[in-house]
Amino acid sequence: MNLLFSNIDEKDKSNAIRELISDATPRPSFFFLVGLSILMATLGLLINNASIIIGSMLIAPIMSPLLSMALGIVTAEERVISWSFITLAKAIGYSLIFSIVVTWLFGAHVDLYNVEIMSRTEPSIIYLIVAIISGVATSYARVKPELNETLPGTAIAVALVPPIAVTGIGIATLNWALATGAFQMFILNCIGVVLSAMLMFSLMNLYSKRVLTLVAQSKETLKLEKEKEKAKTKKEKISNENNTITY
Repeated sequence: MNLLFSNIDEKDKSNAIRELISDATPRPSFFFLVGLSILMATLGLLINNASIIIGSMLIAPIMSPLLSMALGIVTAEERVISWSFITLAKAIGYSLIFSIVVTWLFGAHVDLYNVEIMSRTEPSIIYLIVAIISGVATSYARVKPELNETLPGTAIAVALVPPIAVTGIGIATLNWALATGAFQMFILNCIGVVLSAMLMFSLMNLYSKRVLTLVAQSKETLKLEKEKEKAKTKKEKISNENNTITY
């Protein structure tokens, strides 16, 4: 076990922390990918197509805020924890809205009790174990660059997106048993990922990178604020130009 963590380069740890914080930043691009993944997942669930559902998992970035939340807990950084939680909460909110709207538009003439939907409504200890294994694999691979090609596989295994989509389907159809069961499965998966990532990050001694974690989060916050300010300035400039032309 010691060999598993003793050969992790300090530079790789630092790079992994910066990437985790960056990936969990609530940028428009993050929510754009969340939206696309939920649209795909909801459509795949409605037509009972496993291939489309798998595709939606591959583009979903929801694992990132869970990992950064685990990092924040391990390094005892409240700002990172709240940052990650807010990103995750917004992602869930947008996901539910997209799923509900898609269901209203396309769910009238489909079987809402097909295999793909119903399989996401019965949380069990098996799903928790799978989430824990996926969290271990993902957190370890994020710190080992040569293992990055394994990340898509773990994203498919933990299946965070489909339960949210099924929750939206349940809400849209006023089927509260469906929505509750699916959301419980999502929460169960999240708990498994966070707990296992916390264990792995502790074994990797990422607490020693506490200062770097806070610095990385502060830089991303500043960068996000600059991006918003730049977008606002550009919008005002275009508005002023349009007013000038109209005048």
